[in-house]
Amino acid sequence: MAGSTIDHLISVTVFLGAILLFISLFNQTLQTAILYQRHRNLATKCSDLLDNMLLNPGIPVNWGRSNCTPTGFGVQDPEFTQYKLSPFSLMRLRSSYGQPVYYPKTGSYYSNITMGFGNFLLVSFTQAINYSTVAKLLGVNNTYGFQLTITPIITVSVKEVQSKNPLKISVEVTGTGFPLANAAISYCFLTVALAEGGGEYPSYKTEYGTTYADDKGSVVLEFAEVDDDGISYAFIAYAHLSGLIGVGYHERVNSDKQYIIPFIDNLEERKVLIAHSYDVQYFGPPVAELSYNATFVLLTEDFTLREMPMDNDTGKVGKVNYGEGKPYKVVTIPTYNPGILIITYRKSAVEGGVILMPWGISSMAFPVTFGEDTSGKEWVATDLRQVIVNRVAYQAKLALWSLESYPVVG
Repeated sequence: MAGSTIDHLISVTVFLGAILLFISLFNQTLQTAILYQRHRNLATKCSDLLDNMLLNPGIPVNWGRSNCTPTGFGVQDPEFTQYKLSPFSLMRLRSSYGQPVYYPKTGSYYSNITMGFGNFLLVSFTQAINYSTVAKLLGVNNTYGFQLTITPIITVSVKEVQSKNPLKISVEVTGTGFPLANAAISYCFLTVALAEGGGEYPSYKTEYGTTYADDKGSVVLEFAEVDDDGISYAFIAYAHLSGLIGVGYHERVNSDKQYIIPFIDNLEERKVLIAHSYDVQYFGPPVAELSYNATFVLLTEDFTLREMPMDNDTGKVGKVNYGEGKPYKVVTIPTYNPGILIITYRKSAVEGGVILMPWGISSMAFPVTFGEDTSGKEWVATDLRQVIVNRVAYQAKLALWSLESYPVVG
């Protein structure tokens, strides 16, 4: 009798233990299934949200070319359909790529995309659209966090391999992890004339050409006319193959502390401030007055640069100096077609250089990073699209995460 009672107690204990173990395992399985469903919903939301950004121009449709704050968000080019994006809407997104630049003479901060010395894109914060505004327009504030990146598919790397007699420049063209063999490379070689004809304003000369990359996607170009490593120049290369276009560039200057910095101060009026670098970052005396010559060029169908006359001839050339009451000058871009603002500057008869500023991100294949940092997030869904920004091939990537936390309970 006592033996059977003990057997029953053991059986009940084992049964209860089995039930508890089953409940624990079932709970973990249920939690994992819930997490899987939420992650799947997040991935679907990411795809839908990316298409919503890329396949509509926003409200109003021309917000990228104005100073207004949009009431509906989208970056599609209003003149096209499908995955063709506006280079100006992308330019208005407040960059999370570089540190904002403060310009004391206007008392304003500027969104900063700087791709190495001499390649500036600085847009006033009053013109740039911030992350919180876009999150509200998309209806994801307090629910989801995101980061949108627009990066060129084709990488065109330009390097100087010999400084003179002759100048040698190497160009390497790569796609997503592989070289673009036999790609056509159209280039513009621009040399700065600091004191041509005894003038006080610098000018430049251009040389155009087309060549082809080898099986490894590279080529070396020679310029015999460069017989002095003190000559400043800019080299812009457009690589194209099977409908894909990429851009690369390189500058050499002999005055890299005192130079010109362009600030986009008013997008709707297309006004760019021409500032002295010492008003942004002071390196100490001596300080020199800089004379400059600003030119706007468009990229034509045959990949040459065509100069357009500036709206205000008085601002096309001028002088700026550090610390003056109004030390900057103003130039007006003549069009809303994407192009490049070329600014040659002169510190002395033997010192100067050249600055390039894209008008629309595509003309120099600048990338865009917009949104919050993805590091430290519990789960991030991503989705990709291949897009075109004014003929240049880009990849659009959206990273999306929930602002709630869903841990698995054991």
